[in-house]
Amino acid sequence: MTGLRYVYAVCRPLDAPLQAELSGVAGAPAKLLNHHGLVAVLSEVPERDFAEEPLRAHLEDLDWLAATARAHQGVIDALTVVTTPLPMRLATVFRDDSGVRSMIEAREEHFGRTLERLEGRVEWGVKVYIENDRPQEPAQPAPKPVSGRDYLRQRRQQTLAHEDLWQKAENFATRLHDKLSAFAEDSRLHAPQNATISGAAGRNVLNAAYLVPRSHSEEFVELVDRTKDDAPGLRVELTGPWAAYSFAGESQASEGPGESGESAQPAQSAQAGQNAREGA
Repeated sequence: MTGLRYVYAVCRPLDAPLQAELSGVAGAPAKLLNHHGLVAVLSEVPERDFAEEPLRAHLEDLDWLAATARAHQGVIDALTVVTTPLPMRLATVFRDDSGVRSMIEAREEHFGRTLERLEGRVEWGVKVYIENDRPQEPAQPAPKPVSGRDYLRQRRQQTLAHEDLWQKAENFATRLHDKLSAFAEDSRLHAPQNATISGAAGRNVLNAAYLVPRSHSEEFVELVDRTKDDAPGLRVELTGPWAAYSFAGESQASEGPGESGESAQPAQSAQAGQNAREGA
């Protein structure tokens, strides 16, 4: 291999082969690098696109970023079929095989513990949206205010109705999260998604991930489905099963390729990765 090494995930040695001709980022085939009882799944990518400076520029290009995130996710999805992968962040790049091996050695204990904890488990994502964050219009339009006092009274009524809508949504989201967390082995609350970036309709009031044994996934899906009728005016979205991104543990340091660390990334790369997982 003569290019840089783009690493998708770390896992245990595979009991079954990857699907034939699995391609990843930049159309490059996915390959396995075995070291110390662990496997790094990687591709060779061109330095002209993935060295630190060109990569920084590419990651500001939302179309390039989205295409790269989809390719990255395609490899993770294929791995999830045959093993329990520990996904790396989008655009994790090393100078050569030696850099990848050094990364494995430096984090070997963490990888081992985390893979043992995640074995046989998958991540499910649940989001709750307010379909329309404006309260429903009354059947009869409000009379035209005849004074400043009437105007202020109507505005106050509209504000109270809006606050009531949000309170109901937050109460539902809290109850749902408590119920799903009690079923799951672990859970994570993420910041609400920005609709401008995600493209999702409505206002996001719950954005959570749940770690569930693969063998119990059907029960988890049924549990979510049973709640949807209890949420008039709200939309409940379920995504998955995914590799356990939200439960992989410690954050990664950001270093340039050629060192033993990852290439630096802007914040939107994480959003692009989530959008790719969820088909946005």
